[in-house]
Amino acid sequence: MPITDLLERNALQFTNDVALIEINPEQKGVRRGTWKEYDLIEATNAPYYRREITWGIFNEKANRFANLLISHGIGKGNKVGILLMNCLEWLPIYFGILKSGAVAVPLNFRYTSQEIRYCVNLAEVDILVFGPEFIGRIEEIADDMGRNVLLIYNGEPPCPTFAYDYSSMTSDCSSQNPGVKLSDDDFAAIYFSSGTTGFPKAILHKHMSLSHSCKVEQAHHGQTRDDIFLCIPPLYHTGAKMHWFGSLISGSSAVILKGTKPEYILETVSREKCTIVWLLVPWAQDILNAIESGQVNLDDYELSQWRLMHIGAQPVPQSLIKRWKEIFPNHQYDTNYGLSESIGPGCVHLGVENIHKVGAIGKAGYGWQVKIVAGDDSVITQPHEVGELCVKGPGVMTCYYHNPEATDEVLKNGWLYTGDMAEYDEDGFIFLVDRKKDVIISGGENIYPVEIENFLSSHPDINDVAVIGLPDKRLGEISAAIIDIKQGHTCSVDQINEFCLKLPRYKRPRKIILAPVPRNATGKIEKPKLREVYGGANLVAAENNS
Repeated sequence: MPITDLLERNALQFTNDVALIEINPEQKGVRRGTWKEYDLIEATNAPYYRREITWGIFNEKANRFANLLISHGIGKGNKVGILLMNCLEWLPIYFGILKSGAVAVPLNFRYTSQEIRYCVNLAEVDILVFGPEFIGRIEEIADDMGRNVLLIYNGEPPCPTFAYDYSSMTSDCSSQNPGVKLSDDDFAAIYFSSGTTGFPKAILHKHMSLSHSCKVEQAHHGQTRDDIFLCIPPLYHTGAKMHWFGSLISGSSAVILKGTKPEYILETVSREKCTIVWLLVPWAQDILNAIESGQVNLDDYELSQWRLMHIGAQPVPQSLIKRWKEIFPNHQYDTNYGLSESIGPGCVHLGVENIHKVGAIGKAGYGWQVKIVAGDDSVITQPHEVGELCVKGPGVMTCYYHNPEATDEVLKNGWLYTGDMAEYDEDGFIFLVDRKKDVIISGGENIYPVEIENFLSSHPDINDVAVIGLPDKRLGEISAAIIDIKQGHTCSVDQINEFCLKLPRYKRPRKIILAPVPRNATGKIEKPKLREVYGGANLVAAENNS
């Protein structure tokens, strides 16, 4: 079943129920949105910018955009890009693209002009919808994309002279379903890889992938009509959108929050009665630090309805969840593993019932198969033997678009080779060891950075940590730990080295660097950037020869 059928169903059954709420705590007051249907009452008790949309209006707006695209000759085989910050318009535009039969192409809002041009050309985008934050970047490349791309601006006036205005173009379009017949085998979306090895690759998915991710999310987290999901991560990424698909399949409400400060998150959960919150590791750390330091007082918020906190997108330190459960003992906790090539989270799943296995990513998710293979492609079945994690299921990508060589490297007989090194424990739970490309080989020993990062994260003064390999003439590589100390805390290199004496000698970082740890918009540590910064630098760092 195409995922657009779920929107049609919700619009029919829950027409006047709220589907989406947008909140911007940094913009005060409630005002009318850019679409005339967002006719909100002036809520005097809301101290921030707030808009909402019903399932009926959501569907109508998707239909209007679909009919606009069709009137411009867009349909199956065409691509439509989305370059927007999280906002109320994002998802109706996305579904409008799908309803037209075209392929949706979400773009990372951090892309530079040149990266935008590269991705638009690689995905063969015919139309690009962009927001006000990107006017300068788009103007720079508007005449130099290498393609005849129609540019549509969605935002407050004035509309740039090089683009067409979204509101004006859709205002006279029909709000009825355009009637394009879709199947599970039709192409639906192109997502881009993180680009950790150069420019990003274009990941092509069918409608089958999107529909399956809805089922996976509800199977794992049990969304009902009573749930309210708080969505904070960027919608261009598979993680945020596929977790929201749990709201879509259950017909429940979701809140799009613009802002990641601890007080913003807690205030929104409190005021909007959110029951499910998906966090990235840095945001969870910030919330805990703010509570423990007294920056925020939990007594100021109504959080009793908050039933589930789950984390994904990167390895989760066990110490973080231990701290979380001490402060929020009644919360269910879960983690989902996934990647854009497997349509986001859920191909491996811990499960709320397995809190005793915190640190593991879990077992095969709903409708998925998993295996761990050795270097010779033989299947590993014994505990604690490290190999590459592979997954198979309805959510595996079709291919890397226009890149058959890269596709053949990771897709083998329906199995997706993830590039993540993993191992089983005695109970069959899977633990991530590290990214295949991040493994450090020092003097012939394999060192897995995630193990060291988890260990260092348990230090009470450490806020964040990344371990990378640096070139060494004698050993080939040595491990270096970039460590961000908690605000208001002090900790010296010598103290960290002493703490590391608990590790086996070969796992102790040879260099300790006290500096911020950069993470991308989805919470992943930007290790290529760290290697570039520190790989050839003359560092003032401690050699750990203990």
